[in-house]
Amino acid sequence: MDRPAWAPEGVDMTQASPARMYDALLGGSHNFEIDRQAAAMGRKLVPDLPRLALSNRAFLRRAVRYLAAAGIRQFLDVGSGIPTAGNVHEVAQALDPDIRVLYADIDPVAVTHARTILRGNDRAGAIQADLRRPDELLTLAGDTGLIDFSQPVGLLLVAVLHLLQDDERPAAMVAALRAALPVGSYVAISHLTSAQRPEDAAKLGANSANVTRVGIRFRDRAAITAMFDGWELVEPGVVELPLWHPESERDLHETPGRSLGLAGVGRRV
Repeated sequence: MDRPAWAPEGVDMTQASPARMYDALLGGSHNFEIDRQAAAMGRKLVPDLPRLALSNRAFLRRAVRYLAAAGIRQFLDVGSGIPTAGNVHEVAQALDPDIRVLYADIDPVAVTHARTILRGNDRAGAIQADLRRPDELLTLAGDTGLIDFSQPVGLLLVAVLHLLQDDERPAAMVAALRAALPVGSYVAISHLTSAQRPEDAAKLGANSANVTRVGIRFRDRAAITAMFDGWELVEPGVVELPLWHPESERDLHETPGRSLGLAGVGRRV
């Protein structure tokens, strides 16, 4: 199996990656055949799965614009995935070129590609870090000089917490990150849910556990809302992806009432 020039040495090209599967669903090119096969299998089970990816991406952009308007001038995007068009630094720095953005992901392909596209941008960077080790992640983030934890931070946990299993205590990981952030910081979370379409969620969840071995967890509304404990939820609270502050009909990639994702934004008080 030929290794693409953009893929770092040591990457297992026989195991699907959530970041690269997401890239494949969005029509990106930084993925392997195993990732495309996994994405195709998901589409076969749930044909409108690509709409979920687009809906999640649209939420990310809206959340970044909302936080920038609220005065946030530094973003820490954890589980950022493969950088694609309309990424955080592009959205944020279009509003204010001085905004700083740090991407963090466990996937070396995501980090390598991010560093490539960020060359020459001294207000954006990428680190390889694991959400399950929040103290280490925060240390690495601080060491870059891009994130000043004495000032409010926009913490982005978009489509990443559903990759943690229950025994990895995703809500506790959010709480550990919150404890390091000053008052006035925000968190934006999106998460796959079983709330609207339990049968489709069950099919995709079983496929991720038994076939692709990615281990995605679809959670109910109560479990996702609990991840905002200690944060002051911004209106309208935890809602379906397309219903969080839609800016136009173009944001309605999924039909309201049928979204496979929930999202919300909270403020540190």
